[in-house]
Formats: sequence, C-alpha cells, structure tokens
Amino acid sequence: MRPRLKALLGAACALPGASCVGWQSTLSPQGPHAESLLRLIFAFAIVCALVWILVVAMLAGALMRRRRISREPLASRPREERRLGMLVGAATAATVVVITGLTVLSFVATRGLEASHDDALKLRMRGYQWWWEVTYLDPRPDRIFLTANEIHVPIGRPVEIELSAADVIHSFWVPSLAGKKDLIPGRDNAITFTATRPGVYRGQCAEFCGLQHAHMAFLVIAEPPEAFDGWRRAQLTDASAQTTSEEERGRGVFTQKACAACHTVRGTSASGSLGPDLTHVASRRYIAAGLLESTRGSFAAWIADPETLKPGSNMPNVPLTSDDLRDVSAFMASLK
Repeated sequence: MRPRLKALLGAACALPGASCVGWQSTLSPQGPHAESLLRLIFAFAIVCALVWILVVAMLAGALMRRRRISREPLASRPREERRLGMLVGAATAATVVVITGLTVLSFVATRGLEASHDDALKLRMRGYQWWWEVTYLDPRPDRIFLTANEIHVPIGRPVEIELSAADVIHSFWVPSLAGKKDLIPGRDNAITFTATRPGVYRGQCAEFCGLQHAHMAFLVIAEPPEAFDGWRRAQLTDASAQTTSEEERGRGVFTQKACAACHTVRGTSASGSLGPDLTHVASRRYIAAGLLESTRGSFAAWIADPETLKPGSNMPNVPLTSDDLRDVSAFMASLK
C-alpha cells in the first residue's frame, strides 16, 4: 500500500464513527503484534532479495569466465581446488548464518502471539463450517455471553482468544492485528493481540475448510473502552421487546418452527445450540459470516433459501408461507 494512501486510510479510521470494513492488509498494522510481523516480512524480503542478487551475480560471473576455465582435472590444480573449497565452505557457512538468523527473528516476532496478560479480555472462538462462534468469558457466569462472526474489543487492552474447531481445520487471521493461528479439532490453541486504533478490521479463515471457505469471514471492531463496555452490557441483556404485531407474530413463528431447535434467542423459548446465538443478531453488521448485510431483506432472503446463497451450509430450508417469512424477518430485524 502506498504511504499516502495508508496515511489517508489511517486518518479516516481514527475519526469517530469511521468505518474501515474490508481493511485487511498485513501492510497496515494496527497493533504491536501486527507491527512485529510486518518487520519480519520486511526482514525476510530484504535478506531474500540480497541472496538472489548475490546468486545472480555469481552466476553471471561464472558464465563470463567459462571460456577461460582450464579443462584439466581439478585434482591437478591444488591451488584452485583449495580456493573453490573455501568458497563452498563460505557459502555453506553463510547459508547456516542466514537461516539461523531468520529463524531467530521469526521466534522473536511470533512469541508474543500467545503471551498471557493478567488484564486481558478473554474470549473463546470456535470454528464451524462455515461460521464463527464467539464466547466472552468472565469469572462471573452471569457475565458470559455468546455472539457470532463479530468481535468487539477495547483499544489498548490485550485480547486473548482460545481457539478450537468443531469439525475440520480452520485458521484465525486478522492481518491488521495479528498473525495466523490454526484451529485444529481436538487441540486448543491461543492467540493474543492488541488493537491500538479504533476501526473495523476484517478477519478471514485462512485454511481451506470446504466449499464455503471463502465465505467464512468475521469482523473485529476496536472501540474506546467506554463504548466497548456499553456494547457488552447490551449483549448481556435478553432479546429486545417486540414493538409491533408483525414482530410478535414473527416471534411466535420462530419459536414454533425448527428455528428454535438450532438457535438461541434469550428471553424466548428458543434455546438451540447448533447454530449461532441470535439474541442480538440485528446489532451485527453482517449475517452468514460476512455474506450479507444485516437488513430485513437479507434476513428474509437467507431464511427463505440459505442453500442458494451459501451452497453447502448446514442451515436447512424451513418451509414458510410468505406471511410467515415477512413476520420472521421483522422479528430478526428487531433483535438489536
């Protein structure tokens, strides 16, 4: 990214209420871990470029000397044999030094990705085909809640995320904030990052996990601590009360149909655990792991035919009349 464009994007994201959805670049670090990884990238690029230049220069020199090289056996030229042996030994030693140096740099740059902090915000993130379940942990059980495909974090505070997978290997990657970390079935991993600037940063599953791998995105929304605290308090509440008869009918349809067997909406009888928690789904910017914006029309389209929008998704097509679909979409749009 050009420095001027990078500066403009940074200034825009720092403005109150600014949105940086789609900002997904390792060249635009917005936290200490991402900055460390960017320095590592530059170090590797510079070293590899120097090695390439040296190899090409030596190859060119060898081609230019080819006609002047004696055809006598090298054993009959001990002086030249010793010189070539020293060159090979020096090249081998240089290779060892370069590889060792890059290994040490990699270790130093990545060791902070799993560092623990006493004051860190602790989350648990579980990957499914093809969406993300996020659990906000707390010593008090009444302050634990679930959300999906969207993470809110306070700026300046470390965030520790426990990573696990429910089905196949997934990979957590928010290039502007942290490196990649795999989610492996049967094995728990962890990653740590700190956002230093308010903004909305796009994350992506970085490990091919099946048909809809490309449609398994999530957002990290970094905001001032007071804004984060307000968001967290809102997430701990039950679903918003319905204010229209259409929304009330939609609630009835939702709880009576198969929807309630897969999804939870706190404050209703819906308590399923197979799909995302929908208690505050309308407060999220996107549904279906970044596929559609959270509008009433999107809710209706997704509920009516999820298989067409996201082939291979595990959400079944629940038969609904047009009136039922209109009511359920109104109910979904009210869950803020």
